[in-house]
Amino acid sequence: MTAYDYDLFVIGSGPAGQRAAIQAAKIDKRVAIAERKTVVGGACINTGTIPSKTLREAVLHLSGYRQRGIYGASYTVKQDIAIADLLFRTDHVIRHELDVIQHQLMRNGVELINAEASFVDPHTLRLRSVADSAERQVTADKIVIATGTSATRDPNIAFDGRWILASDDILNLDEIPRTMAVVGAGVIGCEYASIFAAVGVRVTLIDKRDRLLEFIDSEIVETLIYHLRENRVTLRLGEEVSAIERMPTELGERVRIHLTSGKKLTAEKALYSIGRTGASESLNLKSMGIQPDGRGRLKVNQSFQTEVSHIYAVGDVIGFPSLASTSMEQGRLAACHAFGLQAKSVPELFPYGIYTIPEISMVGKTEQELTEEGVPYEIGKAQYREIARGQIIGDSSGLLKLIFHVATRELLGVHIIGEGASELIHIGQAVLAFHGTVDYFVDTVFNYPTLAECYKTAAFDGINRMGSPQDTISIRSMGRREVGRSPDPGSGSGNP
Repeated sequence: MTAYDYDLFVIGSGPAGQRAAIQAAKIDKRVAIAERKTVVGGACINTGTIPSKTLREAVLHLSGYRQRGIYGASYTVKQDIAIADLLFRTDHVIRHELDVIQHQLMRNGVELINAEASFVDPHTLRLRSVADSAERQVTADKIVIATGTSATRDPNIAFDGRWILASDDILNLDEIPRTMAVVGAGVIGCEYASIFAAVGVRVTLIDKRDRLLEFIDSEIVETLIYHLRENRVTLRLGEEVSAIERMPTELGERVRIHLTSGKKLTAEKALYSIGRTGASESLNLKSMGIQPDGRGRLKVNQSFQTEVSHIYAVGDVIGFPSLASTSMEQGRLAACHAFGLQAKSVPELFPYGIYTIPEISMVGKTEQELTEEGVPYEIGKAQYREIARGQIIGDSSGLLKLIFHVATRELLGVHIIGEGASELIHIGQAVLAFHGTVDYFVDTVFNYPTLAECYKTAAFDGINRMGSPQDTISIRSMGRREVGRSPDPGSGSGNP
């Protein structure tokens, strides 16, 4: 026993906080989590990842979007889709996930405290009960801040949760609008723009930047833009919003969006999605010598330590990439470091999943990054329409793209847009982790018919592009040098 009440105290019960707490509990540490909301799971479960992805799945199913490539653009599973139809599925999944999280914490012996936490000193926290506002103090040897984020709200905009919404307000929609303006074309903005467009909403997507999703491969982004426009999304890039206001019309309440260029746009609803702000304001961090940035985010080192070495910060509150998957890993690594456990992670191989329609996923380097680094590379591509599985599921416009080193043929990056992209990416992630070459996909037999065959088709396409001589030296994924025969360089489609 030590002089502290807890070995580890976690503030926030989102994915990062859960994983940090459970990791410490598994090595017999006394652990507690403070959650200021009445339910666990943070934004991930209640307003962010799980609701938005479930909403997306409900839209895809009820609208018949996936089958339109086969049955035509008019195909739909349900004719008049109401917001209640979408939220029915969302509510079911949220309830299930909440139960799973509570059970995980309970069986690992993690104490859950419904209270708002703030620092008194570096090892002491003040807890204000959610139920009755009663206060008490606890002490901890190590502390993990995993408070997550909330939707950024411009103080000059009158958010009402009905006509002018932030992303956290989406579940409060009373109806599916006919028109919607989405301000901010980041990950969240693009996801919701494509989701509502798939259900027939006329969406206008506005962003002051000149391109969408700057960290994603440009060819993948161009494919996404094509799909957005096919679903009647209007893109207003390079445009900045100066004001948003409600206005009465003969048809009822509408929202007017004023752009700095002088344009005025009108829509039934406006979704303001210009990013997230770290939920660190109420923690009294400045007295600890910890200074959040202008967006409330905390600076950490490679071990996720803040300026105070025994205080860690993980998850969305430390900024990019702000994904549930990376947040979980950060929580695990922080807990391991706090108690001297050996833990290894490869951040450069973290996959990114963006749940637009169609979904996008990537791992490794982009063409732009490799060009800036002066790395000689070649690409190989496979269109879903070339693959039998693509025809079966009705996705004829999906794309898988491999990037590999010209000399060693080592795989450097994988970029996918299309059905199942966020699942399919893990094949490439595994090969990257073991420094495999593009030849691995040539030599491997994939189930038929599957989307995984795209890897083989893209590999052949990439090798064909190199114009290899009949006999080439290729460095195989297992590290041995062999003399092999190249595929027929005359294959134009990328097929073997």
